[in-house]
Amino acid sequence: MANERTSLQERLVGIVRRFPQQKVLVVGDAVADQFVFGAISRVSREAPVFILRHEYTETTPGGGANCAMNLASLGAAVSLVSVAGEDEAGNGLREKLSGAGVDCSGLIQSSTVKTTTKVRILAGETHSTRQQVIRIDYEGEAPTGVEVRRSLHESLLSQLKTVDAVIISDYNYGVVNEEMVAAIRETAATRGITVLVDSRFQLSEYAGFTSATPNEEEVETLLGKSVTAEELVEAGKDLRRQLGLRALLVTSGSRGMTLFEEGAEPVHIDAVGAREPVDVTGAGDTVIAAYTLALACDSSFSDSAKLANYAGGLVVMKRGTATVTADELIATLERQ
Repeated sequence: MANERTSLQERLVGIVRRFPQQKVLVVGDAVADQFVFGAISRVSREAPVFILRHEYTETTPGGGANCAMNLASLGAAVSLVSVAGEDEAGNGLREKLSGAGVDCSGLIQSSTVKTTTKVRILAGETHSTRQQVIRIDYEGEAPTGVEVRRSLHESLLSQLKTVDAVIISDYNYGVVNEEMVAAIRETAATRGITVLVDSRFQLSEYAGFTSATPNEEEVETLLGKSVTAEELVEAGKDLRRQLGLRALLVTSGSRGMTLFEEGAEPVHIDAVGAREPVDVTGAGDTVIAAYTLALACDSSFSDSAKLANYAGGLVVMKRGTATVTADELIATLERQ
């Protein structure tokens, strides 16, 4: 048994060491995740609410932009095709992404677009840990301008020529449309590249690609009903067949994930690390980033899912919209 574990460790570490050889394109919705930290000073006289004394505000890339950040942190060459506004949040996104080494030539900024921003208020007493108390979403509309859409499509076609894998990150903010999906599908067929899908509400529109990584809630939304852990097994098998995917990886939070692969029985992978996560914000982006990179390295679906599971276990122990590095992932694998 010890030799088997050692063999698996060596195999997974070897895959991670090949991550820097991969070039991945992320296509989808970029979100500005903003965290406002403050200390509770007193109760307001205007209403029975606490007054928060602002300490600092931190803005990090979220959505597809967080996926790109995770890919870069894991060592890959990354490009992003998305849209943002010519506003403070959009400028902040580009700065953070460029600083992490992400190719932002395909991040189209326009005055006709408002950057989707999610503001999380984290409060606590002076010497206590800050806890999220409310989230405020400023949702941008789908980019409809002819020039913006043309620029997005041209950037996509240019990037597709050289990448080893594509991640479609659809948070339902309208960046990805049918024309872009058709272009990705055509390239995948001619070049044989790996295409992964993370779609919040429209997974049924992305049939025929390599794999997808929905969570249980998204699977239930597709099915139109709640499912038990036992029912999830049959539901996952049926959903993979319906979507024509080579594999489907369903995440279940602290209960781990289940891999449904063509021609194989479902495989459940227990969650690793602490049972109580610190923050699950953006964990799905980390999972799909590690999963995609492993597949791009010609790893099996099973090994790729196991690596994604380790990466997810690491990132949920960090606060905010966080990333995982290749060194952290290797260190965790070597400790097991």
